Amino acid sequence: MAEKLPPIYFYLPESDWSDINLSVTPDTYQEVYKSGKSTGTYNWIFQTYLRLKADGFPCEIARNMPAEGIVVAWTSSVRHELQPGPKLLLVIVCGDKAKHPYAQLHVVQNRQEMLYPHVHIGDKYLVPGEKYFIPHWPHPGLIPRDRARGDRFENVAYLGRKENLVVELRQPSWQEQMNALGLRFQVVRNPALWNDYSEIDATVAIRSLNPKNDYYWKPASKLYNAWMAGVPAILGRESAYQTERKSELDYLEATSIDEVVLALKRLRDDKELRRAIVENGKLRAEELQPDRLVTQWRTFLTDIAVPTYERWCTASNSTRKVFLMRRDLGTQTKRVRIRLSNLLHKIKTM
Repeated sequence: MAEKLPPIYFYLPESDWSDINLSVTPDTYQEVYKSGKSTGTYNWIFQTYLRLKADGFPCEIARNMPAEGIVVAWTSSVRHELQPGPKLLLVIVCGDKAKHPYAQLHVVQNRQEMLYPHVHIGDKYLVPGEKYFIPHWPHPGLIPRDRARGDRFENVAYLGRKENLVVELRQPSWQEQMNALGLRFQVVRNPALWNDYSEIDATVAIRSLNPKNDYYWKPASKLYNAWMAGVPAILGRESAYQTERKSELDYLEATSIDEVVLALKRLRDDKELRRAIVENGKLRAEELQPDRLVTQWRTFLTDIAVPTYERWCTASNSTRKVFLMRRDLGTQTKRVRIRLSNLLHKIKTM
């Protein structure tokens, strides 16, 4: 008989329950986007709960913070000052937000973030690793490029918030360059349409042209969705994309507007390259199928979270207290460093 797991909860705050639809299934989760609920709480917590529950994993939704058990929560949903008691393990999903100062475990969405340590040496007994990478779920209800388009290469799009697209690609001059290439460029800002790649021949997603901005906290979602949609992607130099890249066929990288233009010309003029990118994307997309990610979540919860929970519960009160004190000291030290950095910057600009 399999060993019984401790209670495992996905925390969805009571403030989000007024319009929650628990009857939504993983296959119909696109409704959440259409209703405007495209938030970390829904995309990471509610969606993960739905998929694990559908797979038969023993977990529940909690509308109030439990006092005991393993609690998976979105970082913005948990009070900053909350310290876990002797029977509570906090698993905080960070997304692109800050870590929780007292959570024992964090789930991050960018492999690069694993290289940024947050654990004090003395904490490793209780919390080995502390941060664990799990890819963001692919966009639910994704509609791939229409095969009937064949080798046509006309429509280029950016699907996302306008402010996250580098300003140079939002100017009338960019549209003029696209027209000169015989292409149409569209910024799709409506979240309800971010799943529809049916008429798109390539995507462009560049947040910044500054090579110092690696965005180690951002996911590779634009790349994942392009693979699954069968659409070539031209992306900026971000760590999430680079750590996923195995070959040039995964995506074309651009660090300047000229390089974006050159990449578009390559795709426009080389249909064999486009076909190779699409076929490669199909293979890479297999790694991100929901059943694969469900397996990752199950493994993380059973092999990482449960043993950590048991260590936490059986540790002495003094050991747990020292752990929380170290975290508190780390938070205070970080605040001092930020203030000092801001002060030095102010002095330099005076």
